[in-house]
Order: sequence, then structure tokens, then C-alpha cells
Amino acid sequence: MNINRRSLSTAALLTSLVLSGAAFAKNPDVGGSAMFEEKNIVENALNSKDHTTLVAAVKAAGLVETLQGKGPFTVFAPTNEAFAALPAGTVETLLKPENKDKLVKILTCHVVAAAAMAADVSKMAMADGGSHEVTTVGGCKLKLSVKDNLVMITDEAGGTAMVTIADVKQSNGVIHVIDHVLLPKM
Repeated sequence: MNINRRSLSTAALLTSLVLSGAAFAKNPDVGGSAMFEEKNIVENALNSKDHTTLVAAVKAAGLVETLQGKGPFTVFAPTNEAFAALPAGTVETLLKPENKDKLVKILTCHVVAAAAMAADVSKMAMADGGSHEVTTVGGCKLKLSVKDNLVMITDEAGGTAMVTIADVKQSNGVIHVIDHVLLPKM
């Protein structure tokens, strides 16, 4: 078999591309789409078909620029199903311009000004006797705990969300997909 240098260089390049692609494959898919560590929270969320309601809410609240910022941020990202589980008409009402302040409050209760991986949350909860309280950028107090190796979040209203996809690394933090919308005390 006769292999010339050009073929060898092409093969090496293809191998390099495949291997570098494998490095990005460490992030779990979300909403049927790959999530890339070099993209920011908003860029990745835009690609998730499971987060179209969250993206619309972030746009309506004027938080796109913030979540594209340097960070680091931990975002607990509710799915479309989580928003659909709210009482009928809630999402539509929150998306109205006159309810922007309320929407901002709810959305910022899903963001912590730090990059916390699930293992970090687990260590903090264990060190604090089973649950760890964090304050979000919206001023909400969330209780983070771990049950059966799953991160659980209790909001100020007493609701509980479970992290269904953990540790989705972003260029400016991390996303944890959750199954319920976190609510502040109103």
C-alpha cells in the first residue's frame, strides 16, 4: 500500500477533528441538540427544542444580554413541559409587557452567580447536613439537596424541581435542566 504525505496529513487532520469532536461530546444533548462548551448559555438554549418557552421568556424579560455575559452562572433551566404545568394562562400573562418585573423576578430565581456542577452541589448539601441554601441573582433562597444521586431544588413557594439533565457546561457557566418552574415568594 502506497500512502503519500498528503494522504497522511489528511488522515491525521480527520483523526484530529474526530477526536476534538469527541471532546465536545462530553456535554449531554439537550432538547435533541448538542450543547457546546464554547457557546454561552443563550446560544445553547436557542438550540434546545425543549426550552423554547424559556428562551421566549428570557427575551421578553430583557435578560438575553445578561445571560450572554461573562458569568459564571448556574442556570436551572425549566423545560417547556415545566412551564406547561403552571396554571392555565400563567405563561401568556407573564409574557405581557406589563408583567415584565414579575417575569424577571421568576427567571432570576433560576440563576446563581457561580458555576456549580452537580458534584459541587452534592458536596455542599452533604457538608450542610443534607441541604444547602443558595441565594439567586433575583434574591430568592433555594434549598439544594441530593436524593438518590439526583439534585433536588426547593423554591421559596415550597415547590420542588428535580434536575433531569445535569452538568451541561457553557462558556459562561453551567446549565442544569429541571422539571418544574421555580417560584419566588409572592
